[in-house]
Amino acid sequence: MSDDVFRAEQLARLGKALAAPVRIRILDLLAQRPRTVERLAEAAGQSVANVSQHLRVLREARLVDAVREGVFISYKLASPAVGDLLVRLREIGEVQLAEMAAARSALAERTADVEQVDRTTLVRRLREGEAILIDVRPGDEYEAGHLPGALSMPLGELRRRIAELPRGTDIVAYCRGPYCTLAVEAVRVLVKSGRRAQRLEDGVAEWHKAGLRVAAGGSPAGKREARSRRS
Repeated sequence: MSDDVFRAEQLARLGKALAAPVRIRILDLLAQRPRTVERLAEAAGQSVANVSQHLRVLREARLVDAVREGVFISYKLASPAVGDLLVRLREIGEVQLAEMAAARSALAERTADVEQVDRTTLVRRLREGEAILIDVRPGDEYEAGHLPGALSMPLGELRRRIAELPRGTDIVAYCRGPYCTLAVEAVRVLVKSGRRAQRLEDGVAEWHKAGLRVAAGGSPAGKREARSRRS
């Protein structure tokens, strides 16, 4: 077998593993945090047996790893490069598939009332102390990985915790990426309360793919940071 044929066959393994909507959904969920098969099934709206079969395919393609935690087994992305692959796949889809481009445009129309901030501007504003960054995903997703300096403020807690955010400083909310609307709702809540707020489209996966640092741990003060790099 020639090297070219061998390489093509190995890459085809990845393509085959990605060739099911449920498996893409599973990878998207694992990009936020490790989960048990039961949690994955609940979040994906699938049976445990069905998700287990899809996980087997993903593991055989080396896209997912299993980790034992006591009596439980959790699944996680095999490496940050898998998250980068998901982001790039979505970006290609938005360029090549008219249906995805239309879905992105429709989302933009529905969220036109929400001010956006781009990645470069946010980094500068955070460095200069001109903005506060909040992560409005569930707390366990924040602990698994978050943007450096972000405060964990899940959307369900935001209204009762708004007083923790100082007035007079811009607040930037982010969640799971461009198609996640948790940050959209957070910005609307903040603006209604009289705060200046914007949304960052990036999630952790987009941040990592851009070669920026990702933090992990329960609080910004005690986080463990690792330098990310492009794959």
